[in-house]
Amino acid sequence: MDSDRITGTAKEYAGKAQSAAGDVLGDAKTQADGYYQQAAGQAQQAVGQANDYLREQPLVAVLVALGLGILIGRLTA
Repeated sequence: MDSDRITGTAKEYAGKAQSAAGDVLGDAKTQADGYYQQAAGQAQQAVGQANDYLREQPLVAVLVALGLGILIGRLTA
């Protein structure tokens, strides 16, 4: 597990708490900021999961990138 996943989880839970506080207080801005922070945390977790996958399966990642490159090349040619 890398730092992106840990930081992403922390941001997600902080966002949940902030949006709940905004809901209780009736403050739409605080609630929206909490939802934004929650989404940012989820995105950072996804980056961490991708990094972990790339470290565990480098050959598969290279083959997928090669396939995507060929596909994009054919579509733009």
